[in-house]
Amino acid sequence: MSYKQIKWLILILPTITIGVWEYSRHAFLLPYLSMEVGNFLSPVIVFTVTIIFLLRLFSLLEKMQEELRRERAKKAALLEREKLARELHDGIAQSLFLLSVKVNKFGRQYDLESKEDFQKMKQTIQHVHEDIRQSITNLKEIPDSEEFKWRNTISRYLAELQTNYQMNVDFQWHLSEERLTTKEKVELFACIKEATINVVKHAKTDKIWILARETSSGWLCEVRDEGIGFAKETTKAHGFGLQILQSRAAEMNWVLTVQKEQQQTIVRIQKEEA
Repeated sequence: MSYKQIKWLILILPTITIGVWEYSRHAFLLPYLSMEVGNFLSPVIVFTVTIIFLLRLFSLLEKMQEELRRERAKKAALLEREKLARELHDGIAQSLFLLSVKVNKFGRQYDLESKEDFQKMKQTIQHVHEDIRQSITNLKEIPDSEEFKWRNTISRYLAELQTNYQMNVDFQWHLSEERLTTKEKVELFACIKEATINVVKHAKTDKIWILARETSSGWLCEVRDEGIGFAKETTKAHGFGLQILQSRAAEMNWVLTVQKEQQQTIVRIQKEEA
């Protein structure tokens, strides 16, 4: 039912009610009801019928207004995300690209390509640039869309890991999609992506395990690798990625743990249902 239809029903409903009542009273009920009783019942019937129908109509109207408010808020948020993505692309991303070109030129000019410190500096610039590009991509995507296709999205990402980063991914997923809300799918995928990117950047390994299963009280998801783990010299490099994971998990009331078991580093995300 449209807003215009609801508006007209609100306006004409009392008139229709009193018309139907007066016609019924004079056509059928006059021998049974005195004039005084009929006059008394008229406002009571009009009020009762109007309240019953108007409460329903007002509920529909409020629902429509709430949906309109959400759509406006969503549109405003998407416009802001698009604006921020454009500013990142035109500002920081372009500056990092120019910086990378100048650093490469500087290295060739002073014969620094073989220096370990110079290579680490180049890698840092490249990692920052990749992070910015990923942030731009994330900003352009709708984060909580009902059209979020979990299987398609995770399959594309695993293919990207294998193709672009030459990673060998062991994917063992035994968690039903019905156990996850749309927001949980989006947030869990973001956590998996963050954990695997940390492995790609810092763990110095080409093997990743992504595991998930249901538990008696919820579900469990793990990202495992056999890389160098969280040694002291790599703690700072991992710090920001771990902060992002911790923030996402805390927002969803998930339990996040990172630990070393035998030769594997394990990022574990667990949901305990009430």
